[in-house]
Amino acid sequence: MQRTPHHRSRSRRGLAAAVAAGALTASLLGGNAASARPYPGPHESMATTLSLPTPPGGANVKVLVFHASASDESPTVDAGISAIEKIGLTGPEAGRFKTVASDDPAVFTNGKQLGKYNAVVFLTGGGDVLDPEQEAGLEAYMEAGGGFLGIHDAARTEPYSDWFTGLVGARPAADSPTAVQRATVEIGDRQHPATKSLPLEWKRPDKWLNWKENPSGDVHTVARVREITYKPGASANGWDHPVSWCRDYDGGRSFYTAMGGTVDSFAEADFRDHLRGALDWTTRISQADCKATITSNYKAERVTQPNQPGKNDQIGEPHGLVTAPDGRVLYIGRGGADSSVPVVTDWKDPNVGKGLGQIHVYDPKTKKVTLAGELTVFGNKGGGDELVKVEEGLLGIELDPDFEKNGWVYLHYTPHDKIDRDKQMAVRQVSRFTMDLATNKLDLSSEKVLLHWPVQIHSCCHAGGGLAWDSKGNLYIAAGDNNSSQFSDGYSGNNPEPNYKGVSFADARRTAGNTNNLNGKILRIHPEDDGTYTLPEGNLFTGKETDEGGGKTRGEIYVMGVRNPARISVDKSTDTLYAGWVGPDAGEPSTTWGPAKYDTFAAITQASNRGWPYCMGNKQPYRDRNLPDPSKPLGWYDCDHPKNESPNNDGLVNLPPVSANNIWYSPQGGGVDYPRDENGIPSYKVEDQKELLPWLKGGGQATMNGPVYRYDEKAGADKWPSYWDGKWFVGDFYDDTQPRHAVLTDPKTVGKGGLPTHAESLKEIIPVGADGIRNLMDWKFAPDGSLYVLDYGRGFFTSDSKSALWRVTYKGGAATPAVKDLARKAAVK
Repeated sequence: MQRTPHHRSRSRRGLAAAVAAGALTASLLGGNAASARPYPGPHESMATTLSLPTPPGGANVKVLVFHASASDESPTVDAGISAIEKIGLTGPEAGRFKTVASDDPAVFTNGKQLGKYNAVVFLTGGGDVLDPEQEAGLEAYMEAGGGFLGIHDAARTEPYSDWFTGLVGARPAADSPTAVQRATVEIGDRQHPATKSLPLEWKRPDKWLNWKENPSGDVHTVARVREITYKPGASANGWDHPVSWCRDYDGGRSFYTAMGGTVDSFAEADFRDHLRGALDWTTRISQADCKATITSNYKAERVTQPNQPGKNDQIGEPHGLVTAPDGRVLYIGRGGADSSVPVVTDWKDPNVGKGLGQIHVYDPKTKKVTLAGELTVFGNKGGGDELVKVEEGLLGIELDPDFEKNGWVYLHYTPHDKIDRDKQMAVRQVSRFTMDLATNKLDLSSEKVLLHWPVQIHSCCHAGGGLAWDSKGNLYIAAGDNNSSQFSDGYSGNNPEPNYKGVSFADARRTAGNTNNLNGKILRIHPEDDGTYTLPEGNLFTGKETDEGGGKTRGEIYVMGVRNPARISVDKSTDTLYAGWVGPDAGEPSTTWGPAKYDTFAAITQASNRGWPYCMGNKQPYRDRNLPDPSKPLGWYDCDHPKNESPNNDGLVNLPPVSANNIWYSPQGGGVDYPRDENGIPSYKVEDQKELLPWLKGGGQATMNGPVYRYDEKAGADKWPSYWDGKWFVGDFYDDTQPRHAVLTDPKTVGKGGLPTHAESLKEIIPVGADGIRNLMDWKFAPDGSLYVLDYGRGFFTSDSKSALWRVTYKGGAATPAVKDLARKAAVK
């Protein structure tokens, strides 16, 4: 390591002396003193005659560690310089570099000297350490393609400079905590060289800065500190608290970390790896993508037009979409008609609830929409309470894995011609149709019914409907549980009394909690070419169990105990099933009955019981109720040994144990948990609650599970970047405080109900608000790597002018630096 003679703190008096000695040119300062202000405004820059190579530095990589301070030198300087020197001298030969340390700001006006450095590290204290000409020199250095790394208090440096604020990305809040505290750092970027080798959840002590303004969306955040793991103070930033980030800035590369506020930080192997990776990128030793979460790099565009008056020529009542291998998008309308069409609610009328479930095709090549076909469904009964409205209809769509050859389309729907108006029962079925790939028209006469089962339609809602394939050709079918929870005050849907002509409509133990019923389940079958199906191994039941006398299970069940799994997806890289389902209606927890409504997401790696209506969240039980008086509570359900003792149960009494879920939220917050007594029963007192997932919250809420993104380098120019690879997209129909996030999970724990290790908001990328995608109904990535999103519209049980298909594309460009600018070409992989 080399240190220039100015290796100790340089005071402002010393800087003034340098000015007096002529270190600064009067031409730039206009004859003013060196300390003259203001700096150039945000839209102007200092002229400079500095001559720099483009880009600065070369294959003999050199790093300048600048450590000036306006007051006393930071106690971390020596430890920081030593650590950076050691980083440069160790590790793979291709990543090594020479370190020079200095506190002399004159280097920034010496082009010959400054041009030798591939990157500049600011290990500075707070305050002014550069005069205007020196800052202009640093700016010229960045414009030439230089690299910058700021560490901790560097964010307090040059406090009057808007340009420097942009360089570091954010300024600390004045009342940031000053104590050293142990906290958990969430590593969101698993590809950047600064973070790819770090733990998913990195527990370490440091001084944690709060930000005056959160830089998320303007910078690419690679790590966040989890505020619930320490005391952030009054200026806390909340769940989204960036701690390390980067971006391409003014022609160069800028990386900043708020860590490194203690001497001991620089002795940590992981922190040194963090700095090593940051220096790899800023010195041009390696490339990195520092654009992937900058919101201005994304474009959301509506691709369908409003319907013509009185018609659904562009879109029906949005309910689901799927993308074809050639880029076409097929999307369905549940059955709600244009508002001009009468709605029949009288059960005496043969047309009660009759609607049209529409299948439209959008072709991105022609930008045209085709109405592929319409099914006559029971799904148009309008609004009202749960004994009037209906959410049946055309519920799900998928394409055969060989769709390009056979044109097969699978539809999950409730045919109108199979309803029993007397008993108010219907049939839900999954059918296969053939589409003409040349005309985009569905041959309705080609229908083959794979699977069907009875559903009560006296009461709504929560019909489910999603479909998805795994890599083995197994089809997953999300069948909702349309029992009402209003007869149990919005808690567990376990009231056995309400029934219509002998069929219970308020007891989910008859359906979701019943091993012999297909409602409230996610089914898994293997469709065969002749229109039949077989059962794959590994489902929850075989259908041939001899338990309790036999004949009490259905072999199609892969997952039981889900209420309304409207959207499911399968990551074909792992065959993990991802699902989200809507909970009941209770707005608050009850010490008598159990948790408030939880909407739930789960990553499901094996056949399981997810709990409804016995337990929710991380195995939080409800209270049993039974005859003769269902208004009075019995004991708490045992999540590890649940029993279905409902008089409406025709399946097994002894059920599989309940599995913990990964994400749950209510009006009280995300991942709400409570202290438990000696029997494991939560207190359910709001004042006792702890939010394990503070990045989300509900209210009015309806989960809309999304895909896991898988990056394909050969996909189209609009593809989302590889940063998102492996991240799970979770959202909600509503766009207020509810989730619209990409989450990262730990492969070791995700199948066991492990909480996500990191989450980041998508509300700027997938825009919310009246003119954005306010009511998210479904979202899928296309083969070209762009994201298609359905916006339901602004009404219910119909389509309106805001009902639309959107496309979200990435415009950020390639990783930096360009290959031609890498310091050592051999480092390119």
